[in-house]
Amino acid sequence: MSDTVLAIDIGSTKICAIIAEIEDSKVQIQGHGIAKSQGIKKGAITNIELASKAIKKAINDAKRIAGSNITSATVSISNAYAKSLNSTGVVNIPHKDISIKEINRVMQTALYNANVPNEYEVVHVLPYNFRVDDQDFIEDPFGMNASRMEVDVNIIMTQKSNLSNLKKAVRSAGVEIDGIVLSGYASAIAVMDEDEKELGVAVIDLGGQTSNLVIHTGNSIRYNDFLGVGSNHITNDLSMALHTPLQIAENVKVRHGNLVETSNEVIELPIIGDEENRNGVSLEIVHSVIFSRVEEALMILAKSLEKSALKEQIGAGIILTGGMTKLKGIRELAQSIFPAMPVRIAYPHNIEGLFDELKDPAYSTVIGLLLYKAGEHTQYEINFQQELLHSKDVYEENLNDIKIANTVSEVEESKVAQVSKKEKRQTVNTDNTESIIFDDLPDIGKENNNPLKKLANWAKQLF
Repeated sequence: MSDTVLAIDIGSTKICAIIAEIEDSKVQIQGHGIAKSQGIKKGAITNIELASKAIKKAINDAKRIAGSNITSATVSISNAYAKSLNSTGVVNIPHKDISIKEINRVMQTALYNANVPNEYEVVHVLPYNFRVDDQDFIEDPFGMNASRMEVDVNIIMTQKSNLSNLKKAVRSAGVEIDGIVLSGYASAIAVMDEDEKELGVAVIDLGGQTSNLVIHTGNSIRYNDFLGVGSNHITNDLSMALHTPLQIAENVKVRHGNLVETSNEVIELPIIGDEENRNGVSLEIVHSVIFSRVEEALMILAKSLEKSALKEQIGAGIILTGGMTKLKGIRELAQSIFPAMPVRIAYPHNIEGLFDELKDPAYSTVIGLLLYKAGEHTQYEINFQQELLHSKDVYEENLNDIKIANTVSEVEESKVAQVSKKEKRQTVNTDNTESIIFDDLPDIGKENNNPLKKLANWAKQLF
């Protein structure tokens, strides 16, 4: 069964919408649209009307290419106003077998126990450690036999006002929100591989006006942080330092931005407010302006990594993604700031129908949103709509209502009962207690709920 989804990454510099078909967890892209961001600064909506227009343009372009008229979307929400807190849930397992129902119960208990501030709304509840009867670090408790289960969760929440503004902007663009995913979480889904998840990894998404840090260890995200600095700040710095218009500064950054090599070459640039004259600028100045801004951003993120107290658990090192990673030499600079940790620049996972334009680190978040919808979320996560996300078959939920004969003698007795029932039906004798014994035995997998049988059983025990 296939499902058509719309994913919208609402960034500070661009808005990207992708329509895709998901069938058996495989994603096939149908169409996409990209629009320049308006009314959004540092990840937060500052003008709902302008933001809505930009979102609408991206959605309409995607709809036109895909030939689809989808009306609901999964959108990214910036880490700007996101907060995290940890919580724990404990439940007893009356039936001894852990089902989806029990996992949902322990997750909801952990959420209930959390002290979520009034002005915040929960976006994700991510389990990172299950304990079953004091046995720690259980990867998947489903189907296990236990009398008690505990879970440690990381709850990601965002300010209600920020969420409300996002909803208004998207609704004004003619689309309802059916899912919200933290942008750093979506980027991490798009770039991490299984080994990195296993070993623990930090994903840094360097965007246009913002940078996100997400740490994934164990089974899920354990830490997220935000920095209101991105590649646009480099453009602004260059514009001020070189006294040249912003568009020219952007071109200089793209063409001559290099964090490793310096050059004494001089380039001629127009001056702000003076169309007649040009100014000669050494590429050495360009290099030092770009270098100092990128170094500052990475050093702040390195401090945040220390603050997380999870640095020792990051065995796979650092993944850099986002538009700023296109600067030459950024990996080498990051390597010097994060010593003794491997650093790599990551492109989003290649999925079917991915347009060449989207095979770029700048589109990691929107690709991550599609993969999230295709089931690459954290197992047993509670999402924005308070639903438990899992990959198990739904019918398993009723397993705990079934009583299964679990000893050899019970199975044998039940078999005898089945055979004897036929014989006894022909010669029913109410005075004969023998006739009650076999009928009293329950069928395999069924509880004895017949009131007459219960009464006969009680009478037999009494006399």
